[in-house]
Amino acid sequence: MKTIGIIGGVSWESTVEYYRILNETVNKKLGGLHSAKCLIYSVEFQEITDLMQAGDWKAISVRMQEIASILKSGGADFLIICSNTLAAPAPEIEKNIGIPVNSIAEATAKEIHGMKLKKIGLLGTKYTMEGDYYKNTLYKYGIETVVPEKEDREAINSIIFDELCLGILKESSREIFRNIISKLQSKGAEGIVLGCTEIPLLVKQEDVSIPVFDTMTIHAVSAAELALEEE
Repeated sequence: MKTIGIIGGVSWESTVEYYRILNETVNKKLGGLHSAKCLIYSVEFQEITDLMQAGDWKAISVRMQEIASILKSGGADFLIICSNTLAAPAPEIEKNIGIPVNSIAEATAKEIHGMKLKKIGLLGTKYTMEGDYYKNTLYKYGIETVVPEKEDREAINSIIFDELCLGILKESSREIFRNIISKLQSKGAEGIVLGCTEIPLLVKQEDVSIPVFDTMTIHAVSAAELALEEE
């Protein structure tokens, strides 16, 4: 079994779920008392959010590469970044640190592609919704991306950072997500990417009529399966 290097704490609320899913998936595959072999580096999230708000993505990339190097030195065979927002440095990590990164965007794109959907609504932090990394990854699989209007993007971003990252789950916020998803559906979205690993803590498939893609679960399961692949 390969050792998974986990860059977590972004936020720790979702990293807890990653750890659970990784271990449950391995145990389901192997039975007995089997569990995932993993190393977790949990960042100090305030430091990262301060850099995001300052728009200093170069500093974030450098920090992520430093963490990747630590996990590689600790024996990790590959990495996962427990975040959609911070997934963009993955190519730089692979190039400069020389360790594979199991991409959350790639894993999600493959899942959507497998369902033959062509137009997807993307929800996440404003950095994910307004950036190109996620959209470009989906585009490689022939998937068009639509995002909410600016006011709705701001509302989603606020709920993520002011509530979900703090473990606060409100029914009123769930209703806001439902309304935004409905708007994206009216724009032709055939499914919705829950492109922030905290959103699935609040929004479940049973909450909406359109298919949703829980990036946290998709990513964690794909990482567990990769760890169990034969060398």
